[in-house]
Parts: sequence; structure tokens; C-alpha cells
Amino acid sequence: MMTTATAAALHPAQRRILTVLVTAQILSGAGLAAGITVGALLAEDMLDTTGLSGLPSALFTAGSAAAAAVIGRTSQHRGRRTGLAAGYAAGALGALGVVVAATIDNVTLLFIALVIYGSGTATNLQARYSGADLATPAHRARALSTVLVATTLGAVVGPNLVTPLGTLARSWNIPPLAGPFLLAAVAYGAAGIVLWSLLRPDPLLTARTLAEADTPRSGDSTAAPSSSVDNRRLVLLGAAVMVLAQLVMVAIMTMTPIHMQHHGHSVGAAGAVIAIHIASMYLPSPLSGFLVDRYGRMPIAAASGLTLLAAGLVAAFAPPQSVALLAIALGLLGLGWSLGLVSGTAIITDNTSPATRAKTQGLVDVTIAIAGAGGGLASGMIVAAGSYTLLSLLGGLLAVALLPSIKLATHTRHTPQPDDQRASTPAGH
Repeated sequence: MMTTATAAALHPAQRRILTVLVTAQILSGAGLAAGITVGALLAEDMLDTTGLSGLPSALFTAGSAAAAAVIGRTSQHRGRRTGLAAGYAAGALGALGVVVAATIDNVTLLFIALVIYGSGTATNLQARYSGADLATPAHRARALSTVLVATTLGAVVGPNLVTPLGTLARSWNIPPLAGPFLLAAVAYGAAGIVLWSLLRPDPLLTARTLAEADTPRSGDSTAAPSSSVDNRRLVLLGAAVMVLAQLVMVAIMTMTPIHMQHHGHSVGAAGAVIAIHIASMYLPSPLSGFLVDRYGRMPIAAASGLTLLAAGLVAAFAPPQSVALLAIALGLLGLGWSLGLVSGTAIITDNTSPATRAKTQGLVDVTIAIAGAGGGLASGMIVAAGSYTLLSLLGGLLAVALLPSIKLATHTRHTPQPDDQRASTPAGH
């Protein structure tokens, strides 16, 4: 019997779809980096307080949560092409709003624009699911990691353009810290145009058609995977892995530029550290995908927690004057996030059917974005009330909270399965 996933992998459009997604992700990466690099600094400058400097991260991740739900529902009904293109268009609009708000020094408009800008972040992450729609389970993690790694080029270049973009913005009578958001508007807009024009046939709609066509031929009368109690449990676990990775990553990352600036480092130095961090989030994606496919979802999910713990410890005890050690800490932070995102995404995709997949994935990404919003908002408060060291230690300890559940799930998934089922559901091993 040929499974749906196997049949789908033979579709001639898969390679072209990955090429289009990679092109869009390269463009969108630059837009993603703007808010991360200067968002907190812009808020600190406009609000004149450190305690609320984590607010931009909270706002655009809250906007990302709302956008993730909309993108998921839109993709469910109209396909990935429509959902992703609309998300990037909204992100571009939000970036322009930030520029206008900074220029006229309007904090209310800044907050609204940051929420809309979060649509770009949600879309960038949702795109990874598109790469896995037509992949076999045995190659699913590598397919989605191909989409993720494409973000690296733009995301690494973006933070290193902070200084020249600031100079350009100043020449246009725009506050220098708003300069990167000009790049974000162009980058998100271009990514949306690429997807709307070229993402044909739609990967999710194609996978759904193949699944519907395969069911009658195979005579499989079992319920869709998403209706299984075991699969629901694994979807929740996969979501929890990504939620914790996002929360810890956002919290420590958001306050690192503030921590560096308070100890005499330049905006350029902070941008370089963030560039290393973002490179470590996306550049190791092919390795993360290979490890997840080769050694299993659960072991790599556990490795994610341990890597994030190491990042928290290094960040906590690194001397404030050491840019190198802070860069190492942020590099580990990015790697831990990558391992968690790829393993968690594979777990969820393995255990959802094409008929319900996009909606479920959208809801999962809502939870991830809310966690990021909470981490961004809490990070400023923790540092203001305590210290960057305290924030980093708390983040590292929180990252390993799921290890007992992952261990339990690993043992449960080792229960023998029929050969054809094992071939099509490798979620836990």
C-alpha cells in the first residue's frame, strides 16, 4: 500500500514549492530582524524608561499571535499562498507604521504599528509548515528546516545594517532607530509578492487532495490522526516544546541589547551579537532537521531544553564587558530554539491530518506567540526589579521543565506498531 505521504512526495511541484518558499524567506528575514535589533531601544528612547523596554517585543509577538490564528484559518480555507501573502502584506504595513510613529513621536501609533508588524513574524514562522506539506514523514523535518534556514541571509544582514540605515533615516529626518523598519517594510512586501505570484500549486491544498484521493484506494477506515487521543497528547507536547523554547529565547534575547548598552557597548556591537543569535536560530536548521529525522523527535526536543539551559547559564555569568561570551550565550540560545522549533513542528505535523492541519498549526503558533509576548514583557520587568543575570538563570531553568514529559513520551512511543503505521508516523523515534 502506498501511503498518502509517500504519494505526495512524488508530486513534481515539491521542489519548485521549496524554491519559492526559500526565496520569500530570504527576503522576509531582513524584516524579521528589525524589531528584534532596535525595537527595545526605540521604545526605551520614546518612553524614557527601561522597565517598559520589553514592551515592543511583547506587542509584536502579541500581534503575531493574532496573525497566526488568522493565517492558519485563511490557509485552511484558501491555501498557504493566500494566508502567507496576506500575512507579509500586513507586516509591511506595520513596519511603515512604526516609522511614521517614530517620526511624529506618537507612542500610541507606535504600539498599534508594532502589533500589526507582528504579522510578519507570524508569517515567517508559518511558512515552515508549507515546506512539510508534501514531504514524507522520514524527510519532513529536513523539508521544513530548508525553509527555516533560508531566513538566515536576510536576518543576519539586517542587524548589521542598523548603522547605515540609521544614517539614511537621519538624512530623511526620521529617527535613526526607525531606519531598520524601512528595510522591514520593503522586505516583507517583496516576500508577499513572491508568494502570491509564484506559490502554485498550493502545497496544503495539493496534500489535502492527495490525502482524500488515497483514502478510498487504501480502504483505510480509521479516524484522522488528529482525532486520536495519543495524537492529541503528542500535539500538545510538541506545542509545549516550542512554547518554552520561544518564551526563553525571546526573554533573554530582548534584554541583551539593553544589558549591553547599559554597560557601555554601542548599538553596532549589540547588532552584531543579535546577528550571531539570529544566525544560530536559522543557520543550523538543516542540522536540526537531519538530527530530528535521524534520531527522533523526542531526543532532539530534550536536547533543545539542555541547550537553552546552557545558554542561560553562560548569559548569567558572562562578564558584562565580554561581547564574545554574550555572543556565545546568544548563539546557544538560537541553537536551542532551532532544535525545539524543528522537533516540535515535526511532532505536530506528524500527528495532524491535511484536513485539519493548517487550523491546528495556526492555533499552536498563537500559543507560541503569546508565550513570546509574555517573555518579552516580563523580561523588562525582571531586569528592572532584579538583573539580567536573574532573567538568564530563570530562563535556563524553565527550559528544562519538559524533560520528564519528553522522557515519558519517548517510552510510550516505543510501544510496537504495525509496520505500515510505523512507516507513516515516526513522531517519537
